[in-house]
Amino acid sequence: MKIAFLFPGQGAQEKGMGKDIYENFEEARNMYKYVQDITKMDVAKMTFEGDETELNKTNNTQICILTMSLAILEILKKHNIEANISSGLSLGEYTALIYSGYIDLKEGIELVKKRGELMQNLVPAGKWSMAAIMGLENNKVEEICNSVKSGFVTPANYNYVGQIVISGEEKAVEEAIEKAKEAGCKKAVQLKTSGPFHTIKLKEASEELGKELEKININNSEKQVIKNIDGKPYTEQDDIKEILKKHIISPVHFDKAIDTMLKMGIDTFIEIGPGKTLSGFIKRTNKEVKVLNINNLTSLEETLNYLKI
Repeated sequence: MKIAFLFPGQGAQEKGMGKDIYENFEEARNMYKYVQDITKMDVAKMTFEGDETELNKTNNTQICILTMSLAILEILKKHNIEANISSGLSLGEYTALIYSGYIDLKEGIELVKKRGELMQNLVPAGKWSMAAIMGLENNKVEEICNSVKSGFVTPANYNYVGQIVISGEEKAVEEAIEKAKEAGCKKAVQLKTSGPFHTIKLKEASEELGKELEKININNSEKQVIKNIDGKPYTEQDDIKEILKKHIISPVHFDKAIDTMLKMGIDTFIEIGPGKTLSGFIKRTNKEVKVLNINNLTSLEETLNYLKI
């Protein structure tokens, strides 16, 4: 069995996520308290009891998703379940880098808090939107975005073969959706996000994050993390700080990351955190591999049972 951990990004959040795991495992509660001590944010209360509108704000969403994933990782560590390869979608790449030891836990938590704040507060004025387009070739979606006349829109996430998320001005995204439907797309869905993420419109946030990245240490690790920016593993030659700075304004190539992990011989994927989004990406790409997810107490127990713990 060759395992890869997958970590979700923004958009997977929902009120109450991880509550039953928090209530049943001391390791999880300890992680939530650790994050609260560092960030001065009551992540447990915000996630389990707070207003969903507040949870969906980027400055809150990112730290809440990170905390849930880190809490589950503590339980897996107790059971000696590890993965030498991991990847995440957007925010999830930070979780993967923390898990793999490239970024220290405390510094990683502080960095994600700052990233969420920058992405919330430095969004340019205007109405922004993101939408998933399913059933069209990459080049067709790119062509549609280039043809839109009502404003800025561009591919932001290449999720898997057959699904691309576009990002941009609300009217431009709506126009792109209509053009995609005319071109025969299977489905087009607007997402629970509120900014032009992974586009050049977040250049100011990228520059400010670069200043924060300069303050942290990057460690060596034997574990591999697959990058969003090109779908390849980080190497010793990579400037991780520069890559993470560009990460905010560059498209996510999770489709290439999936392909890389399959070529590396991964036969068991475990998604750790809210939702089942990444699990779905894997299943649509390859029906032969085992896909597990841990987003509540039941799925945690099922995963532990499958791994014969």
